[in-house]
Amino acid sequence: MDLESVADELYGLPPEDFTDARRRHAAAARASGDRGLATRITSLRRPTLSAWACNLLVRADPDQAAGLLRLGEELRQAHQELDRDQMRELGSRRNRLVGALSRQVRDLAAEAGHPVSESVLREVEATLQAVLADPDAAAEWATGQLARPLSPPVGFTEAALAAATRRPAPTTALATPATAPEAPAARKDGRKAQEKELARARQDAETAEQRAREQEEALREAESEHERAETLLEQTEERAVTLAEDVRRAEDRLRAARRELDEARAEEGTARTARDGARKRVSEISAGEIT
Repeated sequence: MDLESVADELYGLPPEDFTDARRRHAAAARASGDRGLATRITSLRRPTLSAWACNLLVRADPDQAAGLLRLGEELRQAHQELDRDQMRELGSRRNRLVGALSRQVRDLAAEAGHPVSESVLREVEATLQAVLADPDAAAEWATGQLARPLSPPVGFTEAALAAATRRPAPTTALATPATAPEAPAARKDGRKAQEKELARARQDAETAEQRAREQEEALREAESEHERAETLLEQTEERAVTLAEDVRRAEDRLRAARRELDEARAEEGTARTARDGARKRVSEISAGEIT
């Protein structure tokens, strides 16, 4: 038994079976004398529902997973080179693939007996976006052993990519102020109103996104605190089990020592009785010789 094989098994289980299976493996490691492995097994975190669903996708459809990883490599390269045409094409593929994989995750989770909510699906989609954006996230996701959903790094968001793909290509000639016709006042006012409305919409979207990030962070903190408490409880339970085993072994040694002491006392009593009998016999013989 090693940590990798245990982790691979645990993260393939339904979430509700994770903790009991982890405890059994940790107990088996302790029983074999490998307490270090037992501690590492205990430190494995139970996956959230969205992380479990993402693991389910990796394990159920390796081909789709490989396709997402390849697309991520192409997309990151295009983003690094600021290749607008390539980013536009890959962005379209990304949207289709993330949407298709999210639906597949929803179906797989439902088939496994764990229908997922819209909030869980959003975490799944964020994880898929992170896989596309970050090679480290891609490597972590590909193991099928996520414990938490992933988030795409700053600078690789949907809005940033969309802005890059919408940027117009430079024209060969620009109209000069002398030759360009002046727009009517009404058109200028309408454009200004649209720009203000767009600015307000962007501000509202940024505010909503910030609030969502804060709420997600608070939720993750709460989940982390819960996990820490659960881990501490399990470690305490394991320590109690270890102490109980030590007490049992000490009691066994004490009982054995008491048996040995009782046997020694019994042998001593027998020897004393024999000695007293011998002395009495000697006394009797001596008294007979005197008479």
